Amino acid sequence: MATIEPKGTVHPASDFDPVKDCEALRKAMKGFGTDEGPIIDIITQRSNAQRQQIYKTFKSHFGRDLMADLKSEISGNLARLILGLMMTPADYDAKQLNKAMAGAGTDEKVLIEILTTRTNKEIHAINAAYKAAYHKSLEDHIKSDTSGHFRKILVSLSQGNREDGDADAERAKEDARIACKTLEMCDASDADAGSKETRFLSVLCTRSYPHLKRVFQEYIKMTNHDIEQIIKEEMSGDVKDALLALVRSIKNKPGFFADRLYKSMKGAGTDDRGLTRIMISRSEIDLLNIRYEFKEMHGKSLHHYIEAETSGDYRNALLSICGGDD
Repeated sequence: MATIEPKGTVHPASDFDPVKDCEALRKAMKGFGTDEGPIIDIITQRSNAQRQQIYKTFKSHFGRDLMADLKSEISGNLARLILGLMMTPADYDAKQLNKAMAGAGTDEKVLIEILTTRTNKEIHAINAAYKAAYHKSLEDHIKSDTSGHFRKILVSLSQGNREDGDADAERAKEDARIACKTLEMCDASDADAGSKETRFLSVLCTRSYPHLKRVFQEYIKMTNHDIEQIIKEEMSGDVKDALLALVRSIKNKPGFFADRLYKSMKGAGTDDRGLTRIMISRSEIDLLNIRYEFKEMHGKSLHHYIEAETSGDYRNALLSICGGDD
């Protein structure tokens, strides 16, 4: 099966001039009132590496902190989007994870979305950023904030220790057998069930994506059921949500994010935090693929939904990242 190349919608600007960008940003924020247009055009149409350069140039050129200036000039959803784009991907993800665990209550959806979909390299960078920003390891924070099998899944994923490489046919059959035995025994409470669940979680959290795709195929051959359907029927709560996110993102990561984006905008009210988080974090990775999946799944484009569900400068900034209608 041919793999589709992941493609983002935001690329490095070809005629990039950080000094020129800084002067335009300063002009947009200087004096009475703010001109949001140039801020949106510049920040959404530069790569993250270019934005980091702009940040440094702004400080050396004007002796001012660009993030602080932006914070004082823009607010609400637009500020969340623009300031998020200005952070490095690892710092941004670390901040979202911290927010999900800070204070009373935990936002499990955010923990699941980030930890189930990031690569080993991304997870290692997030761990370093987390420690630097919060003086506590991500793993320790997860352990103090979650429990049971859900905690085991998140701690395992936070190691960034997934295998690379292709599927191993024999091992895939063995892994599918572990899955069969575990999912058959979901109601059992004996010690054997516990050890099988741990082995199953280990398979899902540490095997490579190509290998797990093969495991899911073997599972269908053995049981005539899709593993996703069985997890839905047999599991519950945060463990079910985490395992479903893992399975769906392994099968089709852009499809997983397209579904998340759709859910953030459908029905009454928009989940702007979820919408912003995905648009920022996937913009340079696979947002073009996500757009394709979105149209396939929902019949209307991501562009159409953003246009209908958001407004003002915030909408303009999101559409600029989206990069076109389908």
